[in-house]
Amino acid sequence: MTNKIYPHLLAVLLLIFGAKKLDAQTFSISTDTVQIDEIVVTGTPVRVTRNSVPMAVSVVNRAQIEASDESAILPILNGRVPGLFVTERGVTGFGVAAGSAGQISIRGIGGNPTTGVLMLIDGHPQFMGIMGHPLPDSYVASDVERVEVIRGPASILYGSNAMAGVINIITRKQNKDGLHGNARLSYGSYNTQKYMGSVGFKKDKFSVFTSVNHDQTDGHRPHSDFKITNGYLKVGYNFNEHLSASTDFSLAVFDAADPGPDTLNATPGQEIDITRGYWAFTLLNEYEKASGALKLFYNFGEHEITDGFHSTDHNYGINLYEAFKLFKGNTLTTGFDFMNYGGLAENTLAMQGNGIQFADTTLNETGLYAFTQQELGKLILNAGLRYQRHSTYGDIWIPSFGFAYGFNKQTTWKGNVSKGFRSPTMRELFMWGPNPNLDPESIWNYEIGISKTFFDQLLQAELTLFYVDGDNLIMNVGPPNGYLNTGEVSNKGVELALQAEPTKRLSLEATYSYIDMKTPVFATPEHHFYLNATYRLKKLQLAANIQQITNLDNDPSPVVNKESYTLLNAKAMYQLTKNLKVYVSGENLLDMSYEVNRYYTMPGTTVFAGLNLAF
Repeated sequence: MTNKIYPHLLAVLLLIFGAKKLDAQTFSISTDTVQIDEIVVTGTPVRVTRNSVPMAVSVVNRAQIEASDESAILPILNGRVPGLFVTERGVTGFGVAAGSAGQISIRGIGGNPTTGVLMLIDGHPQFMGIMGHPLPDSYVASDVERVEVIRGPASILYGSNAMAGVINIITRKQNKDGLHGNARLSYGSYNTQKYMGSVGFKKDKFSVFTSVNHDQTDGHRPHSDFKITNGYLKVGYNFNEHLSASTDFSLAVFDAADPGPDTLNATPGQEIDITRGYWAFTLLNEYEKASGALKLFYNFGEHEITDGFHSTDHNYGINLYEAFKLFKGNTLTTGFDFMNYGGLAENTLAMQGNGIQFADTTLNETGLYAFTQQELGKLILNAGLRYQRHSTYGDIWIPSFGFAYGFNKQTTWKGNVSKGFRSPTMRELFMWGPNPNLDPESIWNYEIGISKTFFDQLLQAELTLFYVDGDNLIMNVGPPNGYLNTGEVSNKGVELALQAEPTKRLSLEATYSYIDMKTPVFATPEHHFYLNATYRLKKLQLAANIQQITNLDNDPSPVVNKESYTLLNAKAMYQLTKNLKVYVSGENLLDMSYEVNRYYTMPGTTVFAGLNLAF
């Protein structure tokens, strides 16, 4: 089947990237949505246009976020970012522990749980200090201005866990003078309720933004209820045109239940009670010849599960970098980061109620890196090297090399060779028996891509080819050895992204990814196609998207079980007044029966309605 796909795919790609520039009147497009030279901050330590970054970077903006009914940010990325996939298990809520979802995979790398994809908030790392994975329910869409995703290793800049890539959540701040706010509520299938309110104020050099969210659902299966309350606050101050500071705080409290496998005589799983929070402080400087930042962060959490498991964890540190423009066309960035993570893990019900402690310790990581970028006419070269020191396993060196060549204003060719790594987690090193001899995981990623614009830069197409290779992934081989560096990965594939507006009323976006895996990887589809269309007619806006998932391995165990399905979603929104919108939406309109996590059947057709008030 795969061999038959290649000729047709090649023909489409040749048609797209070999097309001549046509008369703009033949293909009339508005520039409101398509942004060719958008600024990104994730692929390099300084602000540059996306075409100047040799790495493959995807951007999901605020308009795309607001168009979704999702409260959590990660489901919005599914489909919009080629090569990325996030597992789900119900109407809303991911949960943790057995039966949970929120597994993230980029190009077939992510781990189980997710320790190979690094979540960032404004550039600082986010993960549970003991288990080493992010908590997907903690990342709320209302607090997000945009999301930048590096599809490939970013360890040169962000250190451990950025092995497969990073998802950088850039938080909202108040940009308009005066007082502004927004409120949103919706109700839908299975008694699903979502409430959101936010308000921001800006005057002169001072700004503040805050929001509160609450979601709850009975769930589509017995014992699958979920509820979460999240609060967020951000305060900023611009001292002058060169120096600014901001601090933000977030706290999320959520309860989830594991309905258990959807099989005969299966019993429900455990219930969880989780508190997650973070605080951060950022000081930015920006001058003509130098720019950089000082970032302090502190993440914390407490987890309680009805089987007796209890944990408290933390992850705190400092990021410091400065970029210097030493001579024409050159930027040299030097950086330092330090991170301390760990915590206490125990089972209070074990040993006939006397309890047992699994671990109570912390780990340290220190990193130094240098990253340089040089413009040579149409050619941009960059290279970097990171030195990482871990308190248990010692040292590791991480190199990266890349280029971007602009043939003209319409076409850019990019390539990158980079090493990614992930340090063993506290869970792998100390819990369920000491295992101090683990080495860090590492992979090599090779990619090349081309982006091209058409019709006076009104249509954008981007094609990326990649190859990922690694042979020391940490695997649980069972007793008596436990965790060992025995895993291998060899993935190659293609990623395609298109954006266009055929008319001023109609906008389209499409992505496709194909991943050829030597060994099937959990939570990674072989083929993933996504198409979204939005049509605007005066006060009415209609949107629909379709996703085709083919050969998804949905079983986290060594057993391979492949699932294929098609999802169709639609939404209609009407502007009642200047400040009030109402909407109705439907998900899984084809009423497909499918399992993203094996034995956890997803809901059939669901319907939601709501309103959005802005002032």
